[in-house]
Amino acid sequence: MPETLVFYLLAALAIGASAMVIGQRNPMYSVMMLIASFGALAALYIQLDAPFVAVAQIIIYAGAIMVLFLFVVMLLNAPQEDRAEWDRSHPLRQPGVTRFGTLMALLLVIELTWALTGPGRAVESGAAPVSSVREVGRVLFTDYMFAFEATSILILVAMLGAVLLARREGEQP
Repeated sequence: MPETLVFYLLAALAIGASAMVIGQRNPMYSVMMLIASFGALAALYIQLDAPFVAVAQIIIYAGAIMVLFLFVVMLLNAPQEDRAEWDRSHPLRQPGVTRFGTLMALLLVIELTWALTGPGRAVESGAAPVSSVREVGRVLFTDYMFAFEATSILILVAMLGAVLLARREGEQP
C-alpha cells in the first residue's frame, strides 16, 4: 500500500508541476516547475526499478536541456508575458495558426485516448530485455539512431522558433 501511495503522490506532483509550467506568466518560474516535473518523473522511474533511466532523466533533461532553456529565457530577457502585445495582430492569433493548433491538440487527445485504452502491444518473442548501460548505448546509437538525431533537431528547431517568436518589433532577423 505505501508504494501505491508514493506513486500517486509522485504522479500528482509531476502532473501539478507540468500544469504550472503552462500556467505561469513568468518564464523563469515555468522553467523551475519543469525541473520539478522532471524530478518527479525521475522518482517514478526509480520506483519502477529503472535507475539508469532515472539518472539519465536528471542528467540529460533536468541538467543539460533545462540549462539550455534557462539560457534561452535569459538571452531573450522576457521577464513575463505582456498582455498588451498579445492582440489580434500577433502572428500566433491568426485563424490558420489557431486552427492548426486546435487540430494538433485534438490529435494529441485522440492519440492519448488510444494509447491508454487501446490494445496492448505484444512483446516480440526474439526481443531480449535491455539489462546493461552498454547495451542501452549500443541499441540507442545503432537501432534508434534516426530517432535520436531527429529529437536533437526537433529541440534545436524549437529553440530557434522561440527566439524568432520572442524578438521585438523592429529588430532585424
